[in-house]
Amino acid sequence: FQNIMGILLLSGAWALSVKLVLMFLEKNQKNQMKNLKFLALGMFAAALSFSSCGMERIDAGHEGIKVNLYGSEKGVDDISLVSGIVWYNPITTQVYEYPTFVQTVDYAPFTVNAKDGSEFTVDPTISMKITDGKSPLVFKKYRKELKEIIESTLYNYVKDAFRIQINSFTTDDIVSKRDSLEKYVEKHLRTALAKENFELEQLTSGLKYPEVIVASVNSKNKAVQDAMRVENELRVSEAEAKKIIVQAQAEKEANELKTKALTPAILEQMWIEKWNGVLPQYGQVPTLFKDITQ
Repeated sequence: FQNIMGILLLSGAWALSVKLVLMFLEKNQKNQMKNLKFLALGMFAAALSFSSCGMERIDAGHEGIKVNLYGSEKGVDDISLVSGIVWYNPITTQVYEYPTFVQTVDYAPFTVNAKDGSEFTVDPTISMKITDGKSPLVFKKYRKELKEIIESTLYNYVKDAFRIQINSFTTDDIVSKRDSLEKYVEKHLRTALAKENFELEQLTSGLKYPEVIVASVNSKNKAVQDAMRVENELRVSEAEAKKIIVQAQAEKEANELKTKALTPAILEQMWIEKWNGVLPQYGQVPTLFKDITQ
């Protein structure tokens, strides 16, 4: 869009210049050679003036940086250009754009050693932005595109922050105090980036433990889980044994109560209730009735 607008403006200006020159020639037809020289000179001047006019549109969420390429004022202007269209001379001046919105960067993993020599892997992701109004200072220091600064210079600051903090922790402390470690890293990196006119919004360490530590932790967790499983099984067995004891005790007490309740009179009554009225043919005939005379 910017190129099309520039071409249209230059084409319009060129056409206007030619028309003005032709109108002048119509009024001065007597001195043709002189007029032709004037026409050539005018067209050259017009081409020179329009070719030296550049335009840049600074988008919203960006800051424009106007850089003087020649002369005593060579360097970065003191003013950050706001969003809008900027006109400049491309021969002596150049305009850059730095985004000022928050950018999330997923850096490549790297390794760092703990205080006792254990090697940890860091796979960091950070969210950051350039401090508003500080784009000219950043460009003046690095003279690079913002993307290149983030991928190289700021990456080194990230690695330094993790290296300095992890070097001061032992392996056990890193495992048991990971939250504290990450807070120290974030504080260190935030301070370092602020000095470079950047603001840290969020940091994720992606810290990965050595395989030996992972295996040790898994083994410890398995032992704890096995102990808990055995303890649970023991509790279940104890509960089942108690249940059996309680059932046996209940049955014993029930039988004792039944035995105490079976008096001779009750047994006789039960025998009579179950008798079918037939006497045995052999052996002693049971006495069915008591002798009431005695």
